[in-house]
Amino acid sequence: MSDDRSLSSKKSSITRLSSSSSFPSHDASNSTSGDITRHRETYQPPEVWKQEEVNILRAKILVALIIISAVSGVGTSTYFLVKNQEKTNFENQFAGYSSEVLIVSRQKADHFLSALDAFSVSISSQAASEQALLNTSWPFYAIPDWSIKAQGLVELTGVSDAKVAMVPIVQAEERVRFNEFAAQAVPKWYQESVENEKSDMTADQLWQKTVPFIHFYDPANNYQPTPLTGNAESLPALQLYPINFAPDHPLMVTLLNSMMAPGTAALFNISRAIGKATIGFSLLADADGTQVVGSQIVHPIFDTPNSDAEDKKMVAATGIRLHWLDYFKGILTEGEDGIVVVLKTACPDLCTRQDGAAAHVASYRIDGPHAEYLGESDVHNPKYDSMEITDVFVDLGIDESQLPKGTCVPTLTLHVYPSEDLEISFQTDKADIYTAVVVVIFIFTSLVFLLYDFFVRRRQVKVMDRIMRQERIVANVFPTAIRNRLYQSQERQNDKDGRDLNHEFTDGFGDLDFEGDSHISGSAPLADLFPSITVVFADIAGFTAWSSAREPQQVFVLLETIYGAFDKIAYRHNVFKVETVGDCYVAAVGLPEPVEKHALVACLFALECLKKMKEVTLKLEVTLGPDTGDLDLRTGIHSGQVTAGVLRGERSRFQLFGDTMNTAARMEQSGEQNRIQLSLATANILTEAGLGQWIMPRSSKINVKGKGDMQTYWLRKSRARRPKGSDLKSSMTTLAESVETEEESDSLDGIGIGFDVENDQKLAKIERLVEWNVEVLASLLQQIIASRGGVVNEITALSSAEQRIGSGDTTVLDEFTPIIPMKRFQAEDLRARRRPSSIDIGDEAKSQLRMYLSHIAEMYQDNPFHNFQHASHVTASVKKLLTRIVKFGEGNGLAFTSERYQADDDDIGANLVDLVGHSFGITSDPLTQFAVVFSAIIHDVDHPGVPNAQLVKENTRSAQTYKKSVAEQNSVELAWDMLMSDEYSALRACIYQTESDLCRFRQLVVNTVLATDIVDKELQALRKKRWETAFSNASPLSDSALETQDQEEHDDRKATIVIEHLIQASDVSHTMQHWHIYKDWNERFFLECYGAYKEGRAGSDPSENWYKGEIGFFDFYVIPLAKKLESCGVFGVSSDECLNYAKANRDEWVREGQAMVQQYLAKYNNEQ
Repeated sequence: MSDDRSLSSKKSSITRLSSSSSFPSHDASNSTSGDITRHRETYQPPEVWKQEEVNILRAKILVALIIISAVSGVGTSTYFLVKNQEKTNFENQFAGYSSEVLIVSRQKADHFLSALDAFSVSISSQAASEQALLNTSWPFYAIPDWSIKAQGLVELTGVSDAKVAMVPIVQAEERVRFNEFAAQAVPKWYQESVENEKSDMTADQLWQKTVPFIHFYDPANNYQPTPLTGNAESLPALQLYPINFAPDHPLMVTLLNSMMAPGTAALFNISRAIGKATIGFSLLADADGTQVVGSQIVHPIFDTPNSDAEDKKMVAATGIRLHWLDYFKGILTEGEDGIVVVLKTACPDLCTRQDGAAAHVASYRIDGPHAEYLGESDVHNPKYDSMEITDVFVDLGIDESQLPKGTCVPTLTLHVYPSEDLEISFQTDKADIYTAVVVVIFIFTSLVFLLYDFFVRRRQVKVMDRIMRQERIVANVFPTAIRNRLYQSQERQNDKDGRDLNHEFTDGFGDLDFEGDSHISGSAPLADLFPSITVVFADIAGFTAWSSAREPQQVFVLLETIYGAFDKIAYRHNVFKVETVGDCYVAAVGLPEPVEKHALVACLFALECLKKMKEVTLKLEVTLGPDTGDLDLRTGIHSGQVTAGVLRGERSRFQLFGDTMNTAARMEQSGEQNRIQLSLATANILTEAGLGQWIMPRSSKINVKGKGDMQTYWLRKSRARRPKGSDLKSSMTTLAESVETEEESDSLDGIGIGFDVENDQKLAKIERLVEWNVEVLASLLQQIIASRGGVVNEITALSSAEQRIGSGDTTVLDEFTPIIPMKRFQAEDLRARRRPSSIDIGDEAKSQLRMYLSHIAEMYQDNPFHNFQHASHVTASVKKLLTRIVKFGEGNGLAFTSERYQADDDDIGANLVDLVGHSFGITSDPLTQFAVVFSAIIHDVDHPGVPNAQLVKENTRSAQTYKKSVAEQNSVELAWDMLMSDEYSALRACIYQTESDLCRFRQLVVNTVLATDIVDKELQALRKKRWETAFSNASPLSDSALETQDQEEHDDRKATIVIEHLIQASDVSHTMQHWHIYKDWNERFFLECYGAYKEGRAGSDPSENWYKGEIGFFDFYVIPLAKKLESCGVFGVSSDECLNYAKANRDEWVREGQAMVQQYLAKYNNEQ
């Protein structure tokens, strides 16, 4: 910063806009005692805001609890209401089903008994009429057409498997005659039944199985048929229906045997006593032979059809056995399922099992028209006991007075229950659904509330964040004392106007009346005079030139790192950071709170910043590239008075004004790199403090605009005798011990470096450059490995292809090809591609890469220009141009960059859209990019510092081998031979895995390095012709007319020529960068060429034609080359940048070139 405009910019922009906080009060006594450190004053929001946050949180918790309670209550109520409704529906449905079961059952029972009664009456009537005709009487009577009549009875009962028997009462004296009667009558009705029932057995077969006498089965005689003896009457089964009623138990068995059939005997006796039908349980055989509980009915047959006759006599009985399973079928309709019917008898002793247990219960399940026998026990679910519906199943109308005392009245009752399946059929998902709906409604309502709260909260957060940021800006821009005064002033104004302070701040600083006229607003400006402070201006020397060769992100990385380090130092020393203007850091000591020894603190701060600057830049050189470590700090300090205050208006801030600011800026502008220049005023303060040994007068006065000649001083960085009695002085001495010993001269080479360690300086710089190149190539290796899916197969020995390359009588130049086939981009390759950031090339490969680059650096000769530093400078330019390669869509400008691919590789598909037709496949192939960068690093290996023509003239060994492009071919051979050694096998495995990749890598290296030979006219003419073929509008190859194969070849030609021009532009990139960079490298090249002339290795004195030669170089090579970069359309804004710098440097050289050549000569002579 050397002109008045820069100074004006600094003065007019002075403000505290950085992130440093305002400082607490620091009075003079504290400063005197040397306490120059402080605790950070962290910004705290007002307590009212904190309390409101607590209140809002409590309200939210209360609302949440209310909502949760409401959801729980309403949801539970809904659930139970629906469940109760389902239960009610279930109970009502069961009541309907059970009522239907009972009604239909009673109707069927009454119908059945009526049919049985009619059947018995008809038998009595028929017997009475026929016996008179046949002159016979009971029991010697068989009913004619028995099978037909019994079949009709069964059909009337509705029970398909009912079994009917006609049993006459036979007295003891009638047994013999009855046996004879049976022997005649039974075969006859057998024949009738066989014909009617269409039985498989004949009448004779049935008679052969019949025992022709009244008998019983004697358990004492193995249940063999035993004739009945004694005087007891008998009840033999004379006629049966169906005919196979009991095929294994013949007729004539007595049913009045108390031992064999006690239940039947009891029912017969009851029926004879009351003259009516009786009913009881009976054991029946199921279809599969299993015994089940059924019923047997005994209906009396009288000797007269008149059942009301007083003298009627029971002479026989009709016995029916039936299984109630069929009886319950068809009671309900389809869909009326899940009814359990329990049939119970009041006289369990009337039916006994073989094990002696009484059989008195039978359970059935009714499902619509179907029924199922469940067993001879009560199997209903006890939980439905309360829903039991009971009714008499068969009402026989028995008068208990007609029975002997103690006789059980045979009665059947039905007990109806619902089944669990019936209940389940009413258990729908409605309860859950309705409850869920209620909950969802509440949840939705809650979400709406939360969404509303979210937007309200977000708005509040934005408002609060804005307020807090404004508060922090106030805290950062304005010192504590000034900030408090601002608040107090605003509070007084608000009290006067009746406004709320918090509301006022929500609209920014404008409401503080910073924009209005103080006379109109009624408030006075906040400003003070600070009579004694020290101002520090620190500017980064070389920054402008350095930044011209860097990407914007790299520029900000540097500034943020350096200024961040300075902020920490300022914080430790209670230094007030005023602002940063461009690359200049402005700070002050002694305001807003007075500091007695402000000059001492400012010097201490400046010394530490100077030291930190060198530390930071040396570290950043590894990541930001060449020349970063060469940046230095130029510092100026002046002490005096300033006027400081809040300058109201747009972007109000705390600013400093006065001659002290101008003078401090002049101290920085007229200073030197890596030195701290003090004004006389500051030097006097140090001298009065007993630190005169820390300053050194400048050898000559400087001329300051508006002030004339001024005597200034350098702040020493050398170690001095430690004064006694002052902690502040001790601190300065301690700092001084950590820096170098400085000769009492006007120059200083650097911090922490002595005069006798120049070689160490160079070695350290080379090490940093090597490390930077390692990181660049390692990043490209990650992309190469990622492009092949992360595959790295170990290479244990040189392949035949590796051995074949470079062998034989061919030279590197012989391998040159005008068209290098590029790897075509295939969308399916994305499936195997991995993210480069996820790739680890391995410690071994990275170690080999570092070793290889270290050896490459050693192979560079110590030339002023053609050295490893220049190779790194070319590499940085190549890297920058590669990252600027862009795709231009039709009308949409910039689309994708390879830098974006490197920085954000998550969206691989988008970032790897091939730039064929624009970058011609260069950016889609990481191996191509690696080869170009690799070539930039090795392109001048072992360069002797003289042109190829001189080498040919001297007939050196390399010239004898290569004839032309001697240095370039030699560089390729040396670098390639070393890469092929066994110690770099892991590195080679990362670069390529196939022979095709190896050959392409070799070809790219050869073409790229040979392209740096810009002197060979034959090669230049060939490149010019290929350029015209590839990019000229008059080219016979039209993209639209090309076939696919020709199009690929055309794209490959373009890619090849673009790569060659990319390396050429990078090789002379200093001519297309900032003037200071061009001037530096041009001087180096001149010193190299002039040194060769002095050594007798050049035919003419370069200084005689250097001025005109540079103009011609710009006109006929650099500017046309920059225009080619623009016309090929792949480098975006970089091509414009290169062309603009080239033209500007050419114009500047025309003005300054001749004088500069004389300066070059003077420098060379001084160094000899």
